[in-house]
Amino acid sequence: MDRQPNTRLADLFGLAGWSKGELARLVNRQAAAMGHPQLATDTSRVRRWIDMGETPRDPVPKVLASLFTERLGRVVTIEDLGFARTGRSGKRQAMDGLPWAPERTAAVLTEFTGMDLMLNRRGLVGAGAALAAGSALTGAMHDWLHTDPAPIGASRHDDPFASDSLDEFDQIGLDRYEAAPVGSQEIDALERSVEVFRAWDAARGGGLQRKAVVGQLNEVGGMLAYRHPDHLQRRLWGVAANLAVLAGWMSHDVGLEPTAQKYFIIAAHAAREGGDRPRAGEALSRAARQMVHLGRPDDALDLMKLAKSGSGEETLPRTRAMLHTIEAWAQASKGQSQAMRRTLGEAEELFVSDKGDVPPPCWMQMFDEADLHGMQALAFRTLAEHDPAAAKIAQHHAKQALALREGGRQRSQIFDYISMASACFIGDDPEQADRYARLALVSIGENSSHRTWDRLREMFRLTGQYANYAKIQDLREEIQHVLPKPRPKSKESRLGPGIGTGLGPNLSV
Repeated sequence: MDRQPNTRLADLFGLAGWSKGELARLVNRQAAAMGHPQLATDTSRVRRWIDMGETPRDPVPKVLASLFTERLGRVVTIEDLGFARTGRSGKRQAMDGLPWAPERTAAVLTEFTGMDLMLNRRGLVGAGAALAAGSALTGAMHDWLHTDPAPIGASRHDDPFASDSLDEFDQIGLDRYEAAPVGSQEIDALERSVEVFRAWDAARGGGLQRKAVVGQLNEVGGMLAYRHPDHLQRRLWGVAANLAVLAGWMSHDVGLEPTAQKYFIIAAHAAREGGDRPRAGEALSRAARQMVHLGRPDDALDLMKLAKSGSGEETLPRTRAMLHTIEAWAQASKGQSQAMRRTLGEAEELFVSDKGDVPPPCWMQMFDEADLHGMQALAFRTLAEHDPAAAKIAQHHAKQALALREGGRQRSQIFDYISMASACFIGDDPEQADRYARLALVSIGENSSHRTWDRLREMFRLTGQYANYAKIQDLREEIQHVLPKPRPKSKESRLGPGIGTGLGPNLSV
């Protein structure tokens, strides 16, 4: 049977701008630096990889991933290059390796964070790659998420250094935490560090601490390569899931969208490995929120179906309420008024039905009544683009959210101010809109969240119809002064759909 060209590798090769001979020389040089001086790649071999879909033998895929990561300034994995990993089954899984085998999760986690850290160290900026569609993710992960994982340690060898892939990281030239046993006190400290990172992110945005979170996750990946007693291994998986969600959310917050999506998928895998299906569902709901922000509500709804159904019956009512608010936001983006109102009504019922007799998991403690109103305000403000009458309801919920906001949640407060101001502009109340817009401007400069800037840009669009008002004219000048200059499009985004994201923020949200 004739082999097909490797279009993924061809696209990335075109972006990198190398000749085939140049890539062959780079592979040989990099492989030698990694301890494989015997490698002798030539131009014809590179041509066979690209034009005939030939898969090179190890360690070449790892070498290529490292080279493309450094060249393009974003994480490029073996799967991104169109090469299937060789697992025990020897078969390629759906969606370029999703879901991967249980024993692969720690290895994938450590490889990806190592690549990410390499970009940070060398001052490279993550470029846009194609985001996987929601339907592709849900198709690949549905059956996997709906089944219980194998008991921890069931697929591992007697050797405590159980991962089949520990040597990968030395071969690829990345840092990894040396696999070693840890005890409950070390895991206590890791769990506390997650809370510190989470609080910082809520206050100041994801830009300032993202590298620290990725580094901590990289170390946890190394710890997971050692086989611990089940109760400790389960807690480590929980730490990994929480850090991966944070790394994804912080990446999304600063516009590293494909990187963010990969972290959300890693988080779902880690949570399921630890037996925490609600956490896996919440991780996927983050990917859905990302899709709404990027103007892809259909993909978001696909992901929310999987997140809700895969979370399991043990999901607490408050968690289910949070999931409903994200689904409602996606429905609002599509102008589905009745569906959105029905979904938000169910969210309210679920929220009040949670009696608090079961302590919420740590990752749900940020979702309180203020957040419920904040999400309702966002949904109604988004719907107001299709139905201006929804603007008044958005204002009501935004006021409630602001009244209930606790200290330390500066980013959420900025979002509430912007939702309120935007709803007032849509509701033909420029005086009140100006007041709340200026409250947002007071603190937005102290926040590293690009998402706040995206929302501010959309609010600026709404000021256009009031540009003749002296006060609003001054406001527009202040917003233009505060907003950073638009980021130039990467080489990838200029190459059209299927290579770059082809996406901007959802400027209706």
